[in-house]
Amino acid sequence: MSLSIAIVGMPNVGKSTLFNALTNNDILAANYPFATIDPNVGIVAVPDPRLDVLADMYHAAKIIPATVTFVDIAGLVAGASDGEGLGNKFLANIRQCDAIVHIVRAFENSDILHVESSVDPLRDIETINTELILADLQTIDNRLPKLQKDLKATPALRDDIDYLQYIRSQLATGQALVNIPEFEAERLHDLHLLTAKPVIYVFNVDERGLSDTARQQYLASLVAPARAIFVCAKLEDELKGLEASDAQELLESYGVEQPGLVQMVHAAYDLLGLQSYLTAGPKEVRAWTIHQGDTAPQAAGVIHSDFERGFIAAQVVDYDDLVAAGSEAAARAAGKLRTEGRNYVMQPGDVVEFRFNVSK
Repeated sequence: MSLSIAIVGMPNVGKSTLFNALTNNDILAANYPFATIDPNVGIVAVPDPRLDVLADMYHAAKIIPATVTFVDIAGLVAGASDGEGLGNKFLANIRQCDAIVHIVRAFENSDILHVESSVDPLRDIETINTELILADLQTIDNRLPKLQKDLKATPALRDDIDYLQYIRSQLATGQALVNIPEFEAERLHDLHLLTAKPVIYVFNVDERGLSDTARQQYLASLVAPARAIFVCAKLEDELKGLEASDAQELLESYGVEQPGLVQMVHAAYDLLGLQSYLTAGPKEVRAWTIHQGDTAPQAAGVIHSDFERGFIAAQVVDYDDLVAAGSEAAARAAGKLRTEGRNYVMQPGDVVEFRFNVSK
């Protein structure tokens, strides 16, 4: 499975600059609203230093990391749900993504225009959230008449109609679906409701803001209990093209431990309940993304459905044990390799080889 994240925000908050930095791309990042017309898509490798270590150990011909797809959505404004700024088209592009990264401008710069003529993070957050809620209300209002029309022929639809009307009433109060305890995501999955998607708030600060703890605490309080991350898009852009050691040194000079990409990927994995496991051999070393709590057969199915259907067992070794042993043969000799059955729940440090048999 591959993770897909929509990057949203008001115009001129640094979305495209940050997208360029995350994906090492060079899309238009202009100082005027709606510089991004169509969604820009970038597929990025999930940073995982374990892959290089295993590639050396197994003399692997290639490394295949897990990936994240970032979709840069054009700037949204008040009225987007009614088509303002081509908003309907842009909102539609969010529907197929797994999560939303909401970029919020939290820096002052008179040379960079703001569509509202001033920098106000709370106002911008509320504007975007309102448009997403209004879009969901429209989606529900389009579905309800169809269900009511079919009710006479299918009385069992009454429960669905009542539930949808309840969800609509909660949305109408300004509540995002992710904040409604009674919301059942799978029940309304086919509607692709926007406010049902998990949100990570990324505050785009200036260089000083990276170490301003009081400011960060205030900004985080605006979106609590949602996850808040603080990045400087300008600094992230400067990291492009630098050697890893130079990039890390530049980050640390501002008191930052990890680049924005790593922070966002980790936050998204946590938010969506995802993790990676590893496979290794002379042909390739690879990371596979699965859900936390997946069993060995389910993890095998990510490689190929036949692996799950014909699952026999999984040969598993913990990454740290494997590295400490120095080789798979040494890990086996030390009793660190174990055979797990179909009830085994996968762990983040697992290096796995699946055994399966599919009868013809």
